[in-house]
Amino acid sequence: MDTSTSVTNNSSLQISQFILMGLPGIHEWQHWLSLPLVLLYILALGANLLIFITILHEPCLHEPMYHLLGILAVVDVALATTITPKILAIFWFDAKVISLPECFVQIYAIHFFFSIESGMFLCMAVDRYIAICQPLRYSTIVTKAFMVKVTGFMVLRSGLLTIPVPVLAAQRLYCSKNEIDHCLCSNLGVTTLACDDITVNKFYQLILAWTLVGSDMALVFSSYALILHTVLRLNSAEAMSKALSTCSSHLILILFFYTGIAVLSVTHLAEKKIPLIPALLNVLHNVIPPALNPMVYALRTHKLRLGFQRLLRLGENMSTK
Repeated sequence: MDTSTSVTNNSSLQISQFILMGLPGIHEWQHWLSLPLVLLYILALGANLLIFITILHEPCLHEPMYHLLGILAVVDVALATTITPKILAIFWFDAKVISLPECFVQIYAIHFFFSIESGMFLCMAVDRYIAICQPLRYSTIVTKAFMVKVTGFMVLRSGLLTIPVPVLAAQRLYCSKNEIDHCLCSNLGVTTLACDDITVNKFYQLILAWTLVGSDMALVFSSYALILHTVLRLNSAEAMSKALSTCSSHLILILFFYTGIAVLSVTHLAEKKIPLIPALLNVLHNVIPPALNPMVYALRTHKLRLGFQRLLRLGENMSTK
């Protein structure tokens, strides 16, 4: 009798929505951050769509490296779109309310696209490893079928392994506090509001981080260590320069991506003392890389720049007719 009464009371206390309070400590003037945020979002959308359309349009860019870049552009747009419109709605219209299902979907989308982005960086590192360390076998190993399999594996891996994150979060009992001191639904930010034990949620979050991002990071830097070892053994300075130039843009983005993860992880340790910093970095890490990635590739990839120029000339010619 007591047990059934307790269950009934818990069910009646179950909340139906969360309130995203925004960035902690600066609620009064956080709307001023909407200007740089919307500019970064527009840049991310425009630049990544331009890269994707250019790669589709230009036959000379129908190569494995550029296919991976096209996929990365789509993932970047999806990742930025997952959080930015809701954050802007909070800043501009005070639309802080989000239902539990919407919040759990956002948790899944953030983890899913974040995992795919990490996987794409690993694919790029492996592609450059084969191109530089096994150049004679590159065309036989990195085929269209290989690219389809690798991409499919990364999507399947990310999709399946991240499903338990929102599922476990949805199984928690949210019965008292429903205010999230953030402007997006992060897994730990949501589950810390639960009235019951969240040890399983924390444990799976840790396992997921090491299984996906941790293993990707280790393999990426192992690939580049082998590439560097091979490049340093080249006798020709010109060949060495060419090999390094093909990797430089990838390496810049990879270092930025994983450095951001490391900084974000460290700042979470000080979240109770300075809650604004990890919350702000969490937002920026979902918006800045999508805006930065296409700029780095556009500046450092000659064939892509030529593709942009031809595409823009075609657009001008069509508009004048």
